[in-house]
Amino acid sequence: MAEGLAASGHRVRALTRSPSAASLPAGVEVVQGDLERPESLAAALEDVERMYLFPVPETAHEVATLARKAGVRHIVVLSSSSVLSDDEAHHSARHHRTVERAVEDSGAAWTFVRPDEFAVNLLWKWGHSIRTESVVRAPYGRAARALVHEADVAAVAVAALLEDGHEGASYEVTGPRALTQIEQVDVLARTLGREIRFEELSRDAGRAAMSGSMPPPVVEMVLDYLAESAVTPGPVTDVVRKVTGREARTFAHWAADHVDSFATAG
Repeated sequence: MAEGLAASGHRVRALTRSPSAASLPAGVEVVQGDLERPESLAAALEDVERMYLFPVPETAHEVATLARKAGVRHIVVLSSSSVLSDDEAHHSARHHRTVERAVEDSGAAWTFVRPDEFAVNLLWKWGHSIRTESVVRAPYGRAARALVHEADVAAVAVAALLEDGHEGASYEVTGPRALTQIEQVDVLARTLGREIRFEELSRDAGRAAMSGSMPPPVVEMVLDYLAESAVTPGPVTDVVRKVTGREARTFAHWAADHVDSFATAG
């Protein structure tokens, strides 16, 4: 995303906890700060007109209020399609709704970028087992989602920041086609040029496998949406094309972009 903003010719400032570790394009001003510590944001907000906000619900209200007082006119929020859920107990929906409402309440113009599932999540979900065993173990193999390339989410956010006319818009961002988990593994196998097995887990076994990397409410949320997606595939939108003027990247495109992350060692 920083690359797209820097290429526009606008002055760009990036907030990070660790400026020395940041890898950002030339010309991007890097300042130290932390969304979890709103008192650290004064330098970052000075003279800023448009802001991209990562969702931290615990401090969202204070951050949005500080931004508005500093003169920020438009806030583009990285949200989630989960906010469309009718389930008030939905973990991700609560998380992102809190941030959206804080920005609405601030009085700044807003745009909500609501991606569905990021394809890049597969790196931590499946990466290790593919690299070491050439296998994916997961429940609900026929759960189908239109996984979105992170570059497409960034492109939509960049357009919303740089162009007028996106104020008050909510963009549900998806990939161009819903693929089952089994089909996703097939695409990865073709891209890597080797066999990768898919082994179906029961819901209970899936819960046990996920519990090592996710808290219980998130595990149940993921299991529920996989179960639902095995019956009704996830949504497919044309938001990327409408906002950026080009088609969304396919899952095969994403796999080719990340082939090194799944390569076997040695």
